[in-house]
Amino acid sequence: MPESSPARRGALIGIACALSGSVAFSLKPVLVKAAYQYGVDTTVLLTLRMLFAAPLFALMAWWAGRPEVTPTRREILGIVALGFLGYYLGSFLDLAGLQYISAGFGRLILYLYPTLVLLLSAAFLKQPLQRRQLLSLGLSYAGIALVFGAEARLGDRLDLAALGALLVFCSAVTYAVYLVAGSRLVHKFGSMRFTAYASLIATGFVLAHFLALRPPQALRVAHEVYGIVAVLAVFATVLPLWLMAEGLRRIGANQLSLVGCVGPLATMAFAWAFLDEAVTPVQLAGAVLVLGGVLIISLKPQAVRQPPAPGAGKD
Repeated sequence: MPESSPARRGALIGIACALSGSVAFSLKPVLVKAAYQYGVDTTVLLTLRMLFAAPLFALMAWWAGRPEVTPTRREILGIVALGFLGYYLGSFLDLAGLQYISAGFGRLILYLYPTLVLLLSAAFLKQPLQRRQLLSLGLSYAGIALVFGAEARLGDRLDLAALGALLVFCSAVTYAVYLVAGSRLVHKFGSMRFTAYASLIATGFVLAHFLALRPPQALRVAHEVYGIVAVLAVFATVLPLWLMAEGLRRIGANQLSLVGCVGPLATMAFAWAFLDEAVTPVQLAGAVLVLGGVLIISLKPQAVRQPPAPGAGKD
């Protein structure tokens, strides 16, 4: 057997993990939209999702083991702050926005996060934008404008479509801030361990939010919602996080970015199949522009290391 066979096998396993993780993540907005059909609100839905996922995140933290270096007080506060920002606030904004826009459009907006990392790095880390990066920004946001126009024509309320797009875009901003601010902690503690810690901390914020606004009885919802949330927590949250982390380990960020492009397209396909969401040529053209723009900056290493696929540590 050639010496390259183990490496080739490892790469194939990494691609399979990345592809499976991207497709699994793409189910999230579709499941969220499906749950909304039963009258559940954003606060209750997010609380149920985190409660279902929390034991699995605890298992993930146990599996990752104790960190080799004891975190300092400042690092602990950093993990708490990033858990609040990226996993609580970002998730709430994303779920809230999906009340007003299609699952496919919401996923495309979230996929803008590498461009936001680029802009934040230019603004706060003084990293100049190159011509290739400006081209990426132009293509990505032209694509979003194109899809938004199609979305507005399909709906009855332009103001609600704009509100939904703004909420999801703010979610993408929180994730980009989380990436820029938390990159050192992620590298120190490892992506799986850090994700587990931040998600468990976010669960505490979600529960506090829920108890401040709703009585415990509000968690009594249609039994169909519990089934949707179970699938959401296991197959569209925790499992793809593990798959993406394993894919990243085996094939690296650049190749994972390429495989991750299937995510937004898979969301559109799932939304068309299960939610009867329309997919027009204009929407597809906009999606191609967004994906092309993101790939331009994702396929070459940047000074700020970017994660492989939208939601790989957030959704």
